[in-house]
Amino acid sequence: MSSEYRSTVVPSGIKDPVQLARAELSAALAAIEIKANYPKRIRRRLDRATTKAKKIAAEKPIAALTGIVVGATAFGTAVWGLARLASR
Repeated sequence: MSSEYRSTVVPSGIKDPVQLARAELSAALAAIEIKANYPKRIRRRLDRATTKAKKIAAEKPIAALTGIVVGATAFGTAVWGLARLASR
């Protein structure tokens, strides 16, 4: 999270009120960008989840396969249930 975002901290020791206002504005805009950039936040979480899943698959392939089967079964059941509700 560090290097690709601008700093959200206002440096101390700024005496000029104009420079201080600019630094505060810059920090506020950077914080808003971090919080409001949902595509980037979602991508980062998916990347973390993918990395974790790959690690589990490498360490415990049976557990990973079981998770895939359970997930696919749950998804299939949900789709089937929605299709059945829609057909009534």
